[in-house]
Amino acid sequence: MVHIIVGVDTGKTVAVSCLGLDGRLVYSAHMKSGGESWIISSIRSIGVPSVIASDKKTRGETIRRINSVFNAVLFMPKDNIMLEEKRQVAHERSIKDPHERDAYVAAIKAYNYYANKLKQARHKAEEKKAEDIDEVLAKVIKKYSISEAIENKNPGRLSNRSVWG
Repeated sequence: MVHIIVGVDTGKTVAVSCLGLDGRLVYSAHMKSGGESWIISSIRSIGVPSVIASDKKTRGETIRRINSVFNAVLFMPKDNIMLEEKRQVAHERSIKDPHERDAYVAAIKAYNYYANKLKQARHKAEEKKAEDIDEVLAKVIKKYSISEAIENKNPGRLSNRSVWG
């Protein structure tokens, strides 16, 4: 399965937006009264989340529970993402639904937080002809050094944590 960065918008209408570890949008959907089970099954149908991201600076219980299912890194912005920024980012991608917009913005913020390190890791992994580059990138997100991730050292180290970016 592919590793992904997932933005989640919770509430009466929920939304999920998934990016590949290269930052490309691979899935976006929303559902009125969808709830946690819909979010979890939507994520599982796309891939393995390396990051679960929120557009809010405080961690809600729903986000925490979803994250615990996947043992991913939980990403929250340092400050709530302002509506104008959300609108601008959504306009660039032609995302019309406000819930999908919020989920996408959360995912893209998380991707941008890791982007430079992921590009470095991808370059080194390709240079070293790593077998599973996606797995290397997922480990780098979990705080493995690039060489540890490529050489598959410390395999038991993966655990969930939170990041504010």
